Amino acid sequence: MPSIEGKIRYAVVGAGWISQGAFMPGVGQTSNSIMTAVVTGDPEKAKGLGNAYGLDAYGYDEYDKMLKSGTVDAVYVATPNFRHREFAEPALKAGIHVLLEKPMEVSMEDAEAIEAAAKASGAKLMVAYRLHCEPGTVAMVEAVRKGVIGKPRFFTSTFSQTVKPSNHRAQHGYWAGPVPDMGAYPINAVRNLFEAEPIEVMAIGTRTERGLDCDDTVSVILRFTEGRTASFTLSYSAESIDRFHLVGSDGIIEAMPAFGFGEGTAISYRLTKDGETSEHKAPVVDQFGGETEYFSDCILNDRDPEPNGEEGLCDMIVLAAIERALQTGEPQKLEPRSRQRRISKDEKRELPLAKVPDFVNTDVPME
Repeated sequence: MPSIEGKIRYAVVGAGWISQGAFMPGVGQTSNSIMTAVVTGDPEKAKGLGNAYGLDAYGYDEYDKMLKSGTVDAVYVATPNFRHREFAEPALKAGIHVLLEKPMEVSMEDAEAIEAAAKASGAKLMVAYRLHCEPGTVAMVEAVRKGVIGKPRFFTSTFSQTVKPSNHRAQHGYWAGPVPDMGAYPINAVRNLFEAEPIEVMAIGTRTERGLDCDDTVSVILRFTEGRTASFTLSYSAESIDRFHLVGSDGIIEAMPAFGFGEGTAISYRLTKDGETSEHKAPVVDQFGGETEYFSDCILNDRDPEPNGEEGLCDMIVLAAIERALQTGEPQKLEPRSRQRRISKDEKRELPLAKVPDFVNTDVPME
């Protein structure tokens, strides 16, 4: 049962930057969600966050105790990718709802186990695709759906940043590297803009002398039915850029930024059609607060969230195929697949952006 105020009670699992600097402040912007617990492997973080937010603090070895405490309705899992199943599956089996950071896991086996646990228990699973609730993204999907650019033909995206070689994301192979970390954004975007699933994957990767334990830069091509293609390049060793172009038979949509969040970041877009260009502005919103409010609303009204386990698995299939393409140097065919649910305007939330607390260390990675 929710709190006496009718709000869904969350435990935050993993106390790295994304939790401290984005999710936890965002919860305070919602009308239907509160935090009651934090779970972390760092006793100092546990004490500090517990005191700052008035939360019960638990170590990772006390996770089962937290699930049985009766003070939590849902968990937000923001541990490193390889520890997602470790915390999502037991929560779902205990009937606790799960908001799970993307990608779902580091293998199809583990991701499918999480989805199976959700189906077996009836607890709700939502993969944290924050952009599904972001107004600019929703507006672009709706514009394409209405035929504003005619038939979508091809999609291109560039998404890069400079990651320090000491960062854990740069030191644990493919599934911690730029493709699962950043590639989920263009993959998810084009799947929803095309309203289709890719049928073939090609990829090449390159490495610099920076000492990363993964390809620094990866370029991917996805082939879809009806002659449609998508290409994107990701990098951990380049100046930051975040953009995409969607070119249709009758127009072009450009977004820059396309995937980011935070202060000053609005996902607005430019539409070029019949030789004229128009700007379509969106507000800066708290994307983490928005996705949390949407998920809590689904729990309170017993609705299955749109970005559910199936949505997460669709991206996992592509991520796994990119890994095989990089390993073999060969194109990877995918079994035809369809998905009926897509981003909907009903998911849109426009909560004001929360201020990042002064005590948050912006250099702290995910745990």
